[in-house]
Amino acid sequence: MQSTLYTPLNVGLIGFGLSGRYFHAPFLEVSPHFNLKKVVTRNSAAVHEFNPAIEVVSSAEELLADDTIDLVFVCTPNHLHFSNAKAALEAGKHVVIEKPFANTAAEADALIELATQNNLIITAYQNRRWDADFLTIQQLLKGGVLGDIVEYESHFDRYRPEVAQGTWKEIAAAGAGNLYNLGPHLIDQALVLFGTPKTVTATIKTIRPNGETDDYFDIRMDYEDKRVILKASLLVFENSLRYIINGKKGSFIKSGLDIQEDTLRKNILPNTENWGEEPESQWGSLYTEAGKTILPTLAGHYAPFYENVYEAIALGAELQVKPQEARNTTRVMELALESSRLGKTMDF
Repeated sequence: MQSTLYTPLNVGLIGFGLSGRYFHAPFLEVSPHFNLKKVVTRNSAAVHEFNPAIEVVSSAEELLADDTIDLVFVCTPNHLHFSNAKAALEAGKHVVIEKPFANTAAEADALIELATQNNLIITAYQNRRWDADFLTIQQLLKGGVLGDIVEYESHFDRYRPEVAQGTWKEIAAAGAGNLYNLGPHLIDQALVLFGTPKTVTATIKTIRPNGETDDYFDIRMDYEDKRVILKASLLVFENSLRYIINGKKGSFIKSGLDIQEDTLRKNILPNTENWGEEPESQWGSLYTEAGKTILPTLAGHYAPFYENVYEAIALGAELQVKPQEARNTTRVMELALESSRLGKTMDF
């Protein structure tokens, strides 16, 4: 039986900032499998500008009291992820948590256990598994063109020399800072490709004047036969580099960031033609004995994440972003912080 025959799930968003407004709402809007019913926010104008039919409520408690809500997206600041997700599970709702899934492995374990006890779906919004470049890299590695991978390096750099004002991401608090903001993207991708590492070694720093949170990290994850290097800094003027992958038969170098976020910020809905197709100027370079080849990038699309969540809830399908995988991402961040603090390598 096709999933299109099933009743749409009623969805509530807790938070309507960048994540709720520009990532989740557009995909929920264009999918026949979801009905975005309620949003918790103080910015009702933004919600009604997007869709006047969506109801705005003032608290998570009010949203969770609605028995018709099936699925809740937690889009709040990181220090509220655990408490909001826990309350939603206790109210009998399925849950998608914006990354990071949790600030600690202990919190992640508690959420997974609670979801299991209540027979509910819980997952993390690891959308960058569906970035154009990452889809292309997965296809490239599966094809074996590079041979056995010996080193994988991934960057998510920006140039923001001034500490941003008025954002929780740059105020000293649990889950704030660059590691918890961008780290989950890079770590999750590496874990998808290579599994959990043997060791984690990291340097995490605050390099901008007057910064309250970390704005630089360099994480090394070592495996039996390869090293993974994950880096993000807010002081990289030329920040287009994304991947350098070296294998025994070749190398792949890719620059440019997936275009979906910028497209969504322009209020373009993800059901438009040629969605996620990046310009040829961003295509990566493949180097082998045959010479240099410009490798076309596959189109990115975050819609499969939402469709998989629907199918997991309505049809019992297997989650693509498994909660244990999200927990492992948090564990790597914990180990990275400990490694940087102690100046030593940590066993996973």
